[in-house]
Amino acid sequence: MGSAAADALLPLDASRFAAESCAVVDFLEVYYRDIESYPVWPDAEPGHLRTLLPDMPPEDGESVDVILEDVRRHIIPGLTHWQSPNFFAYYPMNASTAGFAGQMLSTGLNVLPFMWAASPAATELEGVVVDWMARLVGLPECFLFSGGGGGVLHGSTCEAVVCTLAAARDRALSNLGHEAILRLVVYASDQSHYTFQKGARIVGIPPSNFRVIPTLAGSAYGLTADSVHEAVKADVADGLVPLYLCTTVGTTGLGAVDPVRDLGEVARQYGMWLHIDAAYAGSALICPEFKDYIDGAELADSVSMNPHKWFLTNMNCCCLWVVSPALLTSALSSNPEYLNNVGGEGAAEVVNYKDWQIALSHPFRAMKLWLVLRRYGVAGMRAYIRRHVDMAKWFETMLEADERFEVVVPRRFSLVTFRLRPRHEGRDDMEALNRKLLVAINGSGRAFMTHFVVDNKFVIRMVVGAAMTEMRHVQDAWELVQDKAKEVQATP
Repeated sequence: MGSAAADALLPLDASRFAAESCAVVDFLEVYYRDIESYPVWPDAEPGHLRTLLPDMPPEDGESVDVILEDVRRHIIPGLTHWQSPNFFAYYPMNASTAGFAGQMLSTGLNVLPFMWAASPAATELEGVVVDWMARLVGLPECFLFSGGGGGVLHGSTCEAVVCTLAAARDRALSNLGHEAILRLVVYASDQSHYTFQKGARIVGIPPSNFRVIPTLAGSAYGLTADSVHEAVKADVADGLVPLYLCTTVGTTGLGAVDPVRDLGEVARQYGMWLHIDAAYAGSALICPEFKDYIDGAELADSVSMNPHKWFLTNMNCCCLWVVSPALLTSALSSNPEYLNNVGGEGAAEVVNYKDWQIALSHPFRAMKLWLVLRRYGVAGMRAYIRRHVDMAKWFETMLEADERFEVVVPRRFSLVTFRLRPRHEGRDDMEALNRKLLVAINGSGRAFMTHFVVDNKFVIRMVVGAAMTEMRHVQDAWELVQDKAKEVQATP
């Protein structure tokens, strides 16, 4: 940029801020209005964007209108449209007008509540919001600030897992000595998210000390207390130290639910840290009919769930609650002199979130979750969750009524797992058949689904949870599945 233009640069001019922000909002309004016109999953080749964009940024700044036009021409066609009502893949990544408004306020105010003195109201709002959420999902009083526990808003479950593993590790090593880290063992099921294995490596647990415990169809692929007990007994007999047990409410692949109370009793028996991962299904726990899935939570040390998945809160936002904040902060705290600001240090109620996370910086995530709760209310959020569950229930019913299909695992929330049966038993390769079916569904551009493999079965996953999804979209998806099933079965 030339010196004259540089001298005139006003990056946060109030009038320009309003005009350019309105241009972005108008662009997004058109995007959401027309989102069904785009293929949910793009027909894009690796590296295609590099052929469309220059090798260097512009020397002189360009107008927002010019930039947004390039977004429309070059970026939008290469996106997977996660907010499309026909997006049924992975797990949902919700957005909403309230979530967007909260994100705008958070981004616009741009404060960093990493400690109370850095932004008192933002820090305290986070404490209020996590207590609200704890009560809504049915956590016992011990997870609330008022009950001696507390919560923090992380960016993802991955961060929450690393932090709780570090707290569990340090708690154990404070008695055993640091050299005992090679004896610590972490336990999870073959349905648990891979982030637990990654997190264990990050905090220094040897990969050979991570136990992946098999699950069976008989328990709907939930982890059983007996299988954990046997694995722990064998490790103790070998001189190892049980450290951490993950229990999941709504696994990634199948939506399986582990028995929290039974596993909690095993964890207590052996002095293990018990973590409850409810990243996706935690949102459903606000509905009374799902509360039993977290029975026994008082036996846990930590719980996490992601409002950005199924709670209308734009990325990224993960609630982590712990019973003992002191264990978390002792593993993660640092106190350089430049952070010893005057103000609030002596008050017992002050929370410094820099000591509850990996990074020092801490975004104002509480603002967007607060806006979602205020704007839609508990009744509105319960109706939202139930609507998706009812749609998934309908889709499952259609599958069960069609003899061509098999529901692999009974639906619990809004995830349906299914596969297509071969026309002639024993003659067709079922995995190849279902791979072809999934490719045909996604290749149509009319829907996007993903797969999972369990007991050597290739399973198609259909998750209802996008903010804009209505019953007609689920009905269209069912028609698409039927049509593509007929096509692939007719192909030699």
